[in-house]
Amino acid sequence: MQIQFPEKGAAGPRPAKIRYISKIDKIPQIPPEDREALRAVERRFAFRITDYYLSLIDWTDPKDPIRQLIIPRREELSGWGELDASNEKAVTVAHGCQHKYPDTALLLCNEVCGAYCRYCFRKRLFMNGNDEATLDVSEGLRYIAEHPEITNVLLTGGDPLLMAPKKLLEIVARVRRIPHVNIIRIGSKMPAFNPWVILDHPELLEGLSRWSTPEKRVYLMMHFDHPRELTEPALEAIDRVVKAGIIPVNQCPMIKGVNDNVDTLVELFRKLSFAGCPPYYIFQGRPTKGNEPYELPIVRGFKLFDQARRRVSGLAARARMAMSHESGKIEILGVDNDHIYLRYHRAKRPENRGRFMIFKRNDQAYWLDQLEPADTATRTVARKPERMERSVNYWS
Repeated sequence: MQIQFPEKGAAGPRPAKIRYISKIDKIPQIPPEDREALRAVERRFAFRITDYYLSLIDWTDPKDPIRQLIIPRREELSGWGELDASNEKAVTVAHGCQHKYPDTALLLCNEVCGAYCRYCFRKRLFMNGNDEATLDVSEGLRYIAEHPEITNVLLTGGDPLLMAPKKLLEIVARVRRIPHVNIIRIGSKMPAFNPWVILDHPELLEGLSRWSTPEKRVYLMMHFDHPRELTEPALEAIDRVVKAGIIPVNQCPMIKGVNDNVDTLVELFRKLSFAGCPPYYIFQGRPTKGNEPYELPIVRGFKLFDQARRRVSGLAARARMAMSHESGKIEILGVDNDHIYLRYHRAKRPENRGRFMIFKRNDQAYWLDQLEPADTATRTVARKPERMERSVNYWS
């Protein structure tokens, strides 16, 4: 039986089953003349989508934001960028475990996503031969248990909510048994790609609720990029998360062709805050290989973000805009006619924590390494390479 899905963003009937599509040839709306070129992209970078999410695309609009977000583009095959743009390898301390900031550790506990965002900064995880993520988190848990400074653990990957609920709850329980871990975060875009992973599995929320206590909460780090993703099933999933005592927040990058529009950001921020899932971070896109068509310059992105914040109030305006650089999480504070103002929100090196930096304004720059310092103090933590390639680790 053919499943009938709602039109763009509207509520609709409960589907019998969500299907996952992993071949361009299975999408009849893609013109035959485009498929050969897109097959080459598919061979290089993984493609996957749910039929539910596919139904949100307006195929009459070649610039449809949902289409831009999930359907491959020929430009992804340019040689631009690096697969590990933030050098996560340098902070990998155990198989599937990263420790960059003193109080936070990451467990890459799944190597699969419900669908693959074209701008993904960890697309290397979904390529043949990569084993950074692991379903066996024992080695990472041992490391976390031996480091009492770690109070926050983020389960990521891949998407943890794509795991069987029993398996995910086992991992959460093992993390919670480490006495010094007070916050467990779960990063997921499944509420956008397939909200029925929540709606159809009450045992998942019941289990997470047991581990989200008044003293030690579980947070669900959701990933909605565009307001059309906030369908009625997605909003119902958010509601169930809230009622289960799990704290939802949203984080997403600024993406060219998807949400690089003030009205879109305003609508996204408002809908999220109204639903109880307020914006947390807006990220500057990382210079990851294949991501050139989705990149926005820092200046343009910040101006859009700043204008959107001025049109919303309260929780809708609390998000920070930041870039996850190899050296730390750098907040973009402001731009004027001559300068870009940055501050280390989190830093890998202790001497950089909280450091304020001033750079000369560059309307083409999309990453810290392209900025030229405006003062001698900043010069000690920044450089301007000739090419966006790492030949020397300046940030270790």
